[in-house]
Amino acid sequence: MKIVFMGSPDYAVKILDELNKRYDIAAVYTQPDKPVGRKKVLTPTPVKKYAIENGLEVFMPSTLKNDEIIEKLNPDFIVVAAYGLLLPEKILNVAPCINLHASLLPKYRGASPIQSAILNGDKYTGVTAMLMDVGLDTGDILAWDYTEVGNKTSEDLFNELAEIAAKQTPYVIDNFGKIEPLKQIDALASYSPKIKKQDGYVSFDSALTIDRKYRAFKPWPGIFCDAFKINEMELIDTDSQNRPGEIIDINDGVTVGCKKGKIKLIKIQVPGKKEISAADYVNGKRLKIKDLIY
Repeated sequence: MKIVFMGSPDYAVKILDELNKRYDIAAVYTQPDKPVGRKKVLTPTPVKKYAIENGLEVFMPSTLKNDEIIEKLNPDFIVVAAYGLLLPEKILNVAPCINLHASLLPKYRGASPIQSAILNGDKYTGVTAMLMDVGLDTGDILAWDYTEVGNKTSEDLFNELAEIAAKQTPYVIDNFGKIEPLKQIDALASYSPKIKKQDGYVSFDSALTIDRKYRAFKPWPGIFCDAFKINEMELIDTDSQNRPGEIIDINDGVTVGCKKGKIKLIKIQVPGKKEISAADYVNGKRLKIKDLIY
């Protein structure tokens, strides 16, 4: 069984690793190296790192429009997991293209399904194995598995869903001829856009919203208010009514009121400075209970 794999982040690495144990990986496609950090050091994707360490051939095209390699490889399947590029019809016709999408399709088509599930307070999310077509996550469903969202962060769910997808993919490949694809109901579809840094901005209106953003945007882009970035916090309650931003208690953290609910700030970071405890921040600013934290 010959497979071409396409993916970029850690989520995709776990899937690739499972496939590499079972099948012949003819080639790996991933995003080009990107500049990272203040020094803009060119950094390979986690998938590229894995491929090099395991002696797999890697390709990093910026577009697939003129790709001729995949057709020459003549794979039995093309497996896609958070790759980052749309596949043109020419490649879709080479072999069955299976996408491991981290949502219960047709819910949350698009770039940020895990974050969207947390932001919207969903009870469950999951992984859908989809037979790709020319649309964005619109193909027929081959299999799906689910898990509870609970109080997990996006980082937690990425890891958990990667494990699910890694088990799901060989099942779909080995049973492909027996599976009857299920068409998605477009009327039930929703879209999850690409996350932007500004999405991490929070005001002290709703403690529930802040908590969901905190879990959804961990580790990137994180959440921040007008005065500082919130690196660690806890949700205290979602129903109490308070003056937005008012300091309610100072102990092992700083409890802050929202228009609805309360949160406890534990670690914060002022722009351009190192992370400090929220208690040290308010003490340094000589802020007291009933003062506004911003």
